[in-house]
Amino acid sequence: MDTDITCKNLPNLLSSFVDTFVDFSVSETFLPDPSSPPLFQTFYPSPNRLIAIGDLHGDLHKSKQALRLAGLIDSEDQWSGGSTTLVQVGDVLDRGGQELKILYFLEKLKRQAAKVGGNVITMNGNHEIMNVYGNFYCIHPSGLDEFQNWADWFTIGNNMKRLCDGLEQPKDLYDGIPSSFPGVKQEYVNGFRARIAALRPQGPIASRFLSKNLTVLVVGESVFVHGGILPHHVAYGFERINQEVRDWITGLKDAISSDLVISRSSLVWLRKFSNKVTEDCDCSMLEHVLATIPGARRMIMGHTIQKGGINGACNNKAIRIDVGMSKGCINGLAEVLEISENSGLRILSANRLYDQNRHNLRLQIPEQHEARGMQVEG
Repeated sequence: MDTDITCKNLPNLLSSFVDTFVDFSVSETFLPDPSSPPLFQTFYPSPNRLIAIGDLHGDLHKSKQALRLAGLIDSEDQWSGGSTTLVQVGDVLDRGGQELKILYFLEKLKRQAAKVGGNVITMNGNHEIMNVYGNFYCIHPSGLDEFQNWADWFTIGNNMKRLCDGLEQPKDLYDGIPSSFPGVKQEYVNGFRARIAALRPQGPIASRFLSKNLTVLVVGESVFVHGGILPHHVAYGFERINQEVRDWITGLKDAISSDLVISRSSLVWLRKFSNKVTEDCDCSMLEHVLATIPGARRMIMGHTIQKGGINGACNNKAIRIDVGMSKGCINGLAEVLEISENSGLRILSANRLYDQNRHNLRLQIPEQHEARGMQVEG
């Protein structure tokens, strides 16, 4: 067979084959074809059932455990949530060595859910922003290994594409990236270079996965954000925020406002409503913010580890769902928040029994699931 003729006739097929080959080599996952172009939408109506999951930090096992608690994946790790909407509030990256595997897994679930009327929405946490910005303060050595493995396969894929004249020649993955870094041990240099290449603005992983994340989201009566929202963020406009952060990640904008995602009072860093001591939460500020968002009843956030599990503050206007479940954090029990028309707000936990003092409620549910009711305001 004449390879050149084949390549000229089937360049897109060859490119798709190479991409699939690289994806599976990196993630051990086949991504199904999307049923339609992905949505980039800030406001959604209330679904019949909504599940919110907190920070995952590179722990694929705990991520799957949380998804199984909610009945969203089956024993074969396929979407089984039907028309459920899932929101993951960010911080997939850092502190663990399975960050890419989680990104690929969530992408697979997005495509599977869309085919049956479900929805998987992912968000930016401060650690996604840190990595795009080139701040690798919280990476785990195994995370460098995972990105180095990705870069090796990605480079192999690019070299395969370069053999065919019918395809656009890929750019050098490491273009503009130095070959050494002050203070970084030589054994980590290749991992650093791979991570920068993947996650910098317009980088392959940033563009493919992180650019699909939202930074602020409204689903029915619930406002989702990784850190918190202040009045001037509402005035700036949620859709504008999401678009500007996306444009920065994809390289369409050279810079991003510090007030949106970088400063300590930004959307992904703020802790005014997630303080570990509920009495320290700024409830008056929270009520003011919610009052300026039509129909908003509560703010749901991650970012600050709640050692006692998912909880509500300010009469449940602040729902804090980061339970530090990753082994890279406190290896907390997997918990997820469920919001449904029939049951209101419930906490599903990997622990069958829980401390009665936490929510003045004690339940034991058959099999491995536990559900805890939350008193909802009004």
